[in-house]
Amino acid sequence: MATLWDEREPRAALAEIARHFHARGWMAGTAGNLSVRNTEGTSFWITASGYPKGQLTPDDFVKVAVADGQVVETCKPHDRPSAETSIHQVIYRHDPTARAALHVHSIAAVLAVERHAPTNATALALPALEMIKGMGIWDEAPHVALPLFENWRDVPAIAREIERLFDPTTPTLSALMIRRHGITVWGTSLQQAYDRIEIMEYILDYLSRTSPTT
Repeated sequence: MATLWDEREPRAALAEIARHFHARGWMAGTAGNLSVRNTEGTSFWITASGYPKGQLTPDDFVKVAVADGQVVETCKPHDRPSAETSIHQVIYRHDPTARAALHVHSIAAVLAVERHAPTNATALALPALEMIKGMGIWDEAPHVALPLFENWRDVPAIAREIERLFDPTTPTLSALMIRRHGITVWGTSLQQAYDRIEIMEYILDYLSRTSPTT
């Protein structure tokens, strides 16, 4: 019987997940970042900046406080948390049920947005595919949209825009997309986040292969 990701040591699980995603072309080079919140809920482990995602070890992570983003613990003294830590921080601060957040860079996701979302669009309408049920959406003919954000060099500015998405309530879809960049998905467990990122990549891959409707 397969072992669920949450039954493994968190950093070891994230390192192996990174290898899975790298093999699928979703985490080329040092791109992307993965995190998991600790049991007490006040901090999370996130990938350290600058490490090749296909070669991560459990020592390539940094523990960060949810409240203020300060580094709580490092496995190696000179490691810094991912440049996109502030985005994970917003998710954990505003969604108390979120246990893990995964961010990948896939060609399909970028192409899907380029093909189907106008330049000024703030969301991408998703097709009513059966797979959307994997995101916890069970409506017969759901109208679901993936929030879109601009890819600013100032990542905290992106995080502030995402924070407005969570005000006043947690969004229905546990996913968001940064244009020309990649998707972030979160879940109530590491296993759920892993499953959901596969679901979202399936849907975005489908969109990347279809022509825009007029």
